[in-house]
Amino acid sequence: MKTLVTGATGFIGSHVVDILRDADTEIVCIARPSSDLRWLEGKNVRIINASLDNSESLIPAVKDIDMIIHVAGLTAARNDAEFLRGNRDATQNLLEMATIHAPNLQRFLHVSSQTVTGPSRSLDEPVHENSPLQPITAYGRSKKAAEEVVQSFSDRLPITIVRPPAVYGERDTAILTFFQSVSKGIVPLIGFDEKRVSLIHGFDLARGIVEAAYHQNTIGETYFVSSEEFYSWKQIANITKEAFGKSFILPVRVPHGLVMTLAGLSEIFGRFSTKPPVLNFEKGKDLIQPYWICSVEKAQKDFDWKQQISIEQGIERTVRWYIDNKWV
Repeated sequence: MKTLVTGATGFIGSHVVDILRDADTEIVCIARPSSDLRWLEGKNVRIINASLDNSESLIPAVKDIDMIIHVAGLTAARNDAEFLRGNRDATQNLLEMATIHAPNLQRFLHVSSQTVTGPSRSLDEPVHENSPLQPITAYGRSKKAAEEVVQSFSDRLPITIVRPPAVYGERDTAILTFFQSVSKGIVPLIGFDEKRVSLIHGFDLARGIVEAAYHQNTIGETYFVSSEEFYSWKQIANITKEAFGKSFILPVRVPHGLVMTLAGLSEIFGRFSTKPPVLNFEKGKDLIQPYWICSVEKAQKDFDWKQQISIEQGIERTVRWYIDNKWV
């Protein structure tokens, strides 16, 4: 069996590769010449120089492949058009080439995002697979558009969609700032309400992705693969404090108005940078939502999904990895 993993040089994709190394499959990855291959070094994978922006370059990667796990996606961009090119159009290119050059494809698993539904209305109403799709950011809209493309191929290919929530863990840079702050004895908390989030360790998510890709019940279906519990940021901060061995951390509440002001300023100054800013106005909207929570009942029922890495275990191993690698 041959499995193609896109986004294999990144945080989640590299963990997917690690999970697949225990499966009976040849692993194929695509990467640009400029890609950082550090998470793939020393692993028995075949790397093909290709780009999701260039359909023709994908032919050697998808030719006679048995399974595609499409993790790659654009998480930062300057506008809707850039997001759509990186998420919707790239997915379309991969699907079209798979349809032509992978006639025996057993599964196309697409990694989407909880942002396609938008936040939950209350703590008692976590979003689920039948919730209306109401993204509040350009990123969420582009992931929704990518899902629609994947669904349009469901009559030709055995597709599965996985929607992760917020993710943390070894190799992650997106939530690194939070860990760095706690390591210095400060925890930034957005707003004065107690927000709740679904949060999953990266290795657990990768395992869920692979389990969903291999299970026959999941063909044509969409799933949230997430934690079973909803966490408060205060709870997460206290667990992180313990992992760093600190007796005290100073909570700093940042009002929503200040968050949006800083986000707007970051977006303005980001226009003069070669890279899109990590914080912009839409990311600010994302941060101030009270409930980013989702239900995993469908995944539990269809392929026996179960979170294996607790929040305490996950944060402990993440902190240890950050310290060992001198990221904090």
